[in-house]
Amino acid sequence: MVKLSKANKMPCRSWSLQALETCPAARDDNGDIVPACKGCYALAGNYHFKNVKASRSYNKQDWQRDDWVNDMVAELDNDRYFRWFDSGDMYHIKLAEKIYEVCKRTPWIKHWIPTRMYKEKFKKFHAVLEKFNELNNVIVRYSSDSINGEIVQGAKYSSTIITEEQIKDSQNVCYAFENNGKCGTCRVCWDKSISVVSYVGHGQSMKKQQRDLIKTLAI
Repeated sequence: MVKLSKANKMPCRSWSLQALETCPAARDDNGDIVPACKGCYALAGNYHFKNVKASRSYNKQDWQRDDWVNDMVAELDNDRYFRWFDSGDMYHIKLAEKIYEVCKRTPWIKHWIPTRMYKEKFKKFHAVLEKFNELNNVIVRYSSDSINGEIVQGAKYSSTIITEEQIKDSQNVCYAFENNGKCGTCRVCWDKSISVVSYVGHGQSMKKQQRDLIKTLAI
């Protein structure tokens, strides 16, 4: 049995894993957590609840079943939009390949996959990431490590975190922060005509990081 989640903000269901535990690309070459992941929303709030953690731990084992792809395709029969990983990442190449098969077999769904597994030290993922974006119904957005608006160079589709002060100068800003944290009718994240999506940093931890960074840059 597959276990899906439904984040309050999202207009669709998602399949997720435990944050950081399944995010090898969330650490830099020194082993430090990158800025964008230090204030990860999936490490706070409802994500601390035992039942939420339990479903993500379950998923980490469940995807390895031989019938997982078939079960996912059957479960998604009535979905039209889907998000992979409102927490976690496709940490294993075999998981990435299975997700690709699910996406390929569900052409009626628009799939959005945010990831950091594009980094050079994860070269074995590069081929499957390119295959994802060849599908008309899938967009893989490379998540920037920045909390100051820097984008992933060379990425066809990506996302970055910005400060409130950067809104007027940023591309395709997500205004969920003005809508009680909800997407509403917006579907920009799934839109393959949109190259970069800019998310305004939210949450006390993230905002503090951004304030500290601004102070450092001003020195």
